[in-house]
Amino acid sequence: MEEKKVNTFYLKIVAADKLFFSGRARNLIIPSTDGEFSIMAHHEDMMAAVKIGEIRFQTEDGEWHAAVSGKGFAQAINNRVTLLVNFAERPEDIDVMRAREAKERAEEQMRQQQSIQEYYHTQASLSRAMMRLRVSGHNSINRK
Repeated sequence: MEEKKVNTFYLKIVAADKLFFSGRARNLIIPSTDGEFSIMAHHEDMMAAVKIGEIRFQTEDGEWHAAVSGKGFAQAINNRVTLLVNFAERPEDIDVMRAREAKERAEEQMRQQQSIQEYYHTQASLSRAMMRLRVSGHNSINRK
């Protein structure tokens, strides 16, 4: 029986403080400013802005991985994809209590009068905390 060859591309995910992932992948799903989209092998050359959200990627062996990522950008050239982001965290590395506290702080700040700059900063903090809780599996509204 002949084994089917899987199309892959080289994926490199770089956070500000570390190399998060480097290796062959089948698929990468990123949250962009235009919505979520997927990059697969032999994708046309492109660059895209990435917003805070969940990234998912499928490695060469078919296993899916998820992570929370910060803002950045993705570049696809010659079957090589580079994702550069502020931060990237695996679900198991997320401190759920800290994320809940950050969410509560941001929600409280959102209720107070702020300058436009403070508002956008608070909004980003809230988005990051909520995404960490979602990806870690602790996103229930009723959970304390």
